Amino acid sequence: MLNIQYLREHPEAARAALARRHTDIPLDELLAADAQRRTLLQETEGLKAQLNEASKRMGQIKDKTSADFERARGELRELGDRVKVLDAQVTSVEATSLELSLTIPNLPHQSVPEGEDEHGNVTLRTEGTPRTFDFTPQPHWDIAEKLDIIDFQRGVKLSGSRFYVLKGAAAKLQRAIIAWMLDYHAANGYVEIYPPALVKGEVMTGAGQLPKFFDNLYRDAEEDLFLIPTAEVPLTNLYRDEILAAEKLPIYHVACTPCFRREKVSAGRDVRGIKRVHQFEKVEMYKFVDPATSYDELERMLAEAEQLCRLLDIPHRVLALCTGDLGFAATKTYDIEIWAPGSQEWLEVSSVSNTEDFQARRANIRYRPEPSARPVHPHTLNGSGLALPRTMIAILENYQEADGTVVVPEVLRGYLGGMAKIG
Repeated sequence: MLNIQYLREHPEAARAALARRHTDIPLDELLAADAQRRTLLQETEGLKAQLNEASKRMGQIKDKTSADFERARGELRELGDRVKVLDAQVTSVEATSLELSLTIPNLPHQSVPEGEDEHGNVTLRTEGTPRTFDFTPQPHWDIAEKLDIIDFQRGVKLSGSRFYVLKGAAAKLQRAIIAWMLDYHAANGYVEIYPPALVKGEVMTGAGQLPKFFDNLYRDAEEDLFLIPTAEVPLTNLYRDEILAAEKLPIYHVACTPCFRREKVSAGRDVRGIKRVHQFEKVEMYKFVDPATSYDELERMLAEAEQLCRLLDIPHRVLALCTGDLGFAATKTYDIEIWAPGSQEWLEVSSVSNTEDFQARRANIRYRPEPSARPVHPHTLNGSGLALPRTMIAILENYQEADGTVVVPEVLRGYLGGMAKIG
């Protein structure tokens, strides 16, 4: 949520920044509703002052049967009725203002490149040399079926399209990847969290998922709970409605959770395999930091995610997302993509973002810079570190052998009891 005071005082700057997102945003409607709310509040406060004066005057009339007393009582009743009407109008306008404010995305940072959609994203660097094969590399769905480690048909039988079943070595490999990544982040100072996968609607709102992404979320209507699309959602809200002591910052958390998304995609090459599915695992980094350090923290988070790709010895590239492809809550985002030679494409395995105080404001998270200081909002950052199953795809395709087996990356063998090869 944006700071309404900033929007009031700098409407043109906000309008110009939001225009960079290349989408319709109801900023003018919000400013109009906010102006109406303030006018109504001022009028209500004036009437309430008159109501207090009228009440005092009536109390000073000793003869409760006199005409003066009746006139004073009538005036008091009339003022009270007008205050009730205005209070109702204020409540209505406040609800409209809140509804509008929740639909307005974050302002892009000035360093974010201009662009209308993903075609405007900028590749900052590419690291690693794609492996040269002396055979035609296979896509992961063919590798997995031949090794009998992913069962696509039974995934569909159990849950429908875009679900799958990991078997044997694949299930163990995913567990090993997750354990390795969690240990890596713990060594970098992140405290591991295991949050619920079902959360309240206000938790989704605090993270910026509602109301915008309602249609992409799975929901238990009876309990009014939502399945999380990412661990970012519960991690954002861990300190909801709290005031943190300054010495607690920075706070680093990491979590691995299942992620559930109803996202609809067009038919095509994404249909095959496990690239775009409705349920997957993801290791998520999250930070609550002093606003003065948040962009340094963003670069550090990016470096930590990149290092995982280096340790896996898989080529990767870093993209700066443009204004038109920026996520709703983000002010600046980097994507990390790794190379999948069998699928012949770059796969996003991490998205690292600074949301500044946007999520903290929505979730009412504050801290005191000094013991007696007025509470302010920290900045929050989130990043995949990394996402499954695309990390799994890249491993299967980059480490495949001509005989159909898959070599296990060196960094994962200790998590697999020394297993060096699958198949």
